Amino acid sequence: MEKTPKFGIRVKLLITGACGFVGSSLIKAWSESGSRHQIIGLDNFIRPGSESNREALKNLGVKLFHGDIRLASDFETLPEVDWVIDAAANPSVLAGVDGKTSSRQLIEHNLMGTLNLLEFCKAKQAGFILPSTSRVYSITALSNLPVKEKDLAFQLETNVSLPIGTSAKGIDESFSTAPPLSLYGASKFSSEVLALEYSQSFGFPVWINRCGVMAGAGQFGHAEQGIFSYWIHSWREKRALRYIGFGGQGFQVRDCLHPRDLAALLDRQINSSKQKGPRIFNVSGGLPNSLSLAQLSQWCRNRFGKHEVSSENRTRPFDIPWLVLDSTLAQKTWNWKPRLGIEEILNEIAGFAEKNPHWMSLSATN
Repeated sequence: MEKTPKFGIRVKLLITGACGFVGSSLIKAWSESGSRHQIIGLDNFIRPGSESNREALKNLGVKLFHGDIRLASDFETLPEVDWVIDAAANPSVLAGVDGKTSSRQLIEHNLMGTLNLLEFCKAKQAGFILPSTSRVYSITALSNLPVKEKDLAFQLETNVSLPIGTSAKGIDESFSTAPPLSLYGASKFSSEVLALEYSQSFGFPVWINRCGVMAGAGQFGHAEQGIFSYWIHSWREKRALRYIGFGGQGFQVRDCLHPRDLAALLDRQINSSKQKGPRIFNVSGGLPNSLSLAQLSQWCRNRFGKHEVSSENRTRPFDIPWLVLDSTLAQKTWNWKPRLGIEEILNEIAGFAEKNPHWMSLSATN
């Protein structure tokens, strides 16, 4: 029998990667909303920029533990909690294959870390929420989607036969997850399967949210951790930018989601008594919150002035021309939809960039 979540009381949450962008943003969102959650955070502080969030979270009453999810022993002194939210993943699709990072470390972090968290949930009978990724969908299937060029962007051709899981709204949860996915995508997909098996075997609730590109103020300065923030900060600081692949025009499209909107969904999941039904959901801004790099450059040009973007025609193995998530299932199941539009998100990032003119130097990994 699956554990029934608690209602009407102060829920105790453990957030891993608490000082990262997503973890810290979730905590701040709950604090601003007046949530009664009691939050403890776990972070290894290895990412540039994570230290900048430590003091702010302490001021919000969050008790922070220094620990690494790859080490089972780091969980031994953690207190009892009702739910675990795993925001500690390595988010780069190039991790382990870029010649700069270790493939073994990627798997240890994203998959073995999940295993340790699930064992913790098993011992504490705590619920588990996995913010997963749109990169669990098949690269081959995504690359073969029919697209056309219009208004400086690729657009999905909808007047032809489309693969299962594809519609004018985007990619839904039934879209192919057949390899190749990238090592990053494979590690997250494996974590999803493992989490669902632990839930079935040991009776604690699990929710999996496949998120689009996370975007908002304070995101760290690396393209693979959030292309929207990276592009805006780099443009304002006049750093080198490149359109890579697909003719070097910057027509490739992604959609974005602000962590505050993710926090609203997690609240519903934490307080849910649902025993049956889907456990995996696409969670993102969809077509209204989608943009190509060329369109983003146009936005930056209007905000910050001219800046040159170079081009490279070479398409990297894991690059895709168009990926927009259809979150209809999440909307129907949870009565949820993102409230922050892309213009509001971009303005928030730009305002932060203007107030923090050296953010890339402080938070970038290279």
